[in-house]
Amino acid sequence: MEKEEIVQKILEEIAKTEALIEEYKERTQPIAPDVAIGRLSRMDAINNKSVAEAVLRQAEEKLMNLRRVLSKVDEKGFGLCLRCRRPIPLKRILIMPESLYCVNCAR
Repeated sequence: MEKEEIVQKILEEIAKTEALIEEYKERTQPIAPDVAIGRLSRMDAINNKSVAEAVLRQAEEKLMNLRRVLSKVDEKGFGLCLRCRRPIPLKRILIMPESLYCVNCAR
């Protein structure tokens, strides 16, 4: 049951992350110079675009990690911390399915 619950959570997170990536890609589109907005508004739009690009990179990294974890669900060492080899608590896996480390080792 735990394994099925984990796989379902990972698939849900993948779907959410893919949707967010599409949203962030739209927010990072170039701002056309012929769009009639004021100078301050253009600077604000450029700043927002930079923030969206950073968030987009984080979301893409999370998606990559989720897919990697999903591919390892059936492996023998799944659910063990990569550093200390102790079991990662189920609650942590359900909250952050992309995590490969226990709380202590992740610090």
